[in-house]
Amino acid sequence: MDAQTIIARRVAQELRSGNLVNLGIGIPTLVANYVPAGLNVFFQSENGLIGTGPIPEQGMAHPLLTDAGGRPISALPGAAIFDSAMSFGLIRGGHVDITVLGGLQVDAGGHLANWMIPGKMVPGMGGAMDLVTGAKRVIVAMQHAAKGKSKIVAKCSLPLTSARPVDMVVTDMAVIAFPDGRATLVETAPGIEVAEVLAVTEAELVIPDEVSVMKL
Repeated sequence: MDAQTIIARRVAQELRSGNLVNLGIGIPTLVANYVPAGLNVFFQSENGLIGTGPIPEQGMAHPLLTDAGGRPISALPGAAIFDSAMSFGLIRGGHVDITVLGGLQVDAGGHLANWMIPGKMVPGMGGAMDLVTGAKRVIVAMQHAAKGKSKIVAKCSLPLTSARPVDMVVTDMAVIAFPDGRATLVETAPGIEVAEVLAVTEAELVIPDEVSVMKL
């Protein structure tokens, strides 16, 4: 199982029936592929749609029906379409149950940096700042390291997305939560030992007496 699939499958286990869920660009979009059977989840696109469906088949995409990143999407029966002001009213008003975002760095206190890539032009931070601040629960879905460098850092060197810490980070190696504001290793991926996680993690992790293995 590849890294992105591990992450998406594990994040999907955090969803609950009736949740209003916002999925960010990149790995988070894959979470919709692994929603457990029988779970009724409402996916929101921040550009103004609740009830997003699967990616349209070749030739069936509608040019005006896209997600926030401009990729084609479909709408399920009963979907609601509205303007960006209403969409961000839902986000800023605390009505989104879970937001899943990608990350460039998450520090030992749970602070996220995910909108500025060094040396590259970016169109802006998009809705990430609003989502991290306004959603009831924030989950970061990202690979544990990039080019051999830990993305779980002691302190973010990139600009923070929000002053609010995230609730959980799911990587291809581990699940990390932040009780009492301290990065705590909750689970390891199948076949990954605690020592291996520690070896590639810059931030200091709290290690409980028992660390579970992800059930994928």
